[in-house]
Amino acid sequence: MRKIFFVILIVFGFIAIGCSGKFKENAVEKFKDSGDGTVTDITTRLIWQKSDAKRDWEAANTYCEELDYANSQDWRLPSIEELRTIVDLTKSDLTIDPIAFPETKPSLYWSATTFDANYKNAMVVDFSNGDFHSDEKFFSNYVRCVRQGQ
Repeated sequence: MRKIFFVILIVFGFIAIGCSGKFKENAVEKFKDSGDGTVTDITTRLIWQKSDAKRDWEAANTYCEELDYANSQDWRLPSIEELRTIVDLTKSDLTIDPIAFPETKPSLYWSATTFDANYKNAMVVDFSNGDFHSDEKFFSNYVRCVRQGQ
């Protein structure tokens, strides 16, 4: 009886290890590093700039619109909905995939979305905890540009 019990434990152990390994494999497959400083989100097909910079909201928009990077010139500041797609709430301290986006700061990142209740504010994502809210456009926050993939 003991022998059967241990065999069952071993089998379930292998199943658990196999499942957890598969889960990690699928999580990694959400993003594809293009090798040119960009990351493609497999689900949304959005192409993200891996690096970031700190600017006020207007300068962030201008920066993305004028960006000539990775053989592309169609960069823009992401909407709040797009920016929220790269938030990973399974992580703590930094709610983004650190392998896909190694330079991300646990801080606020601008979106192109103006806050409905106050046009002087724009929506931001806080990658320290995954929250989103508005911030005054004259503040300096981080920016990560995006473009539409194929």
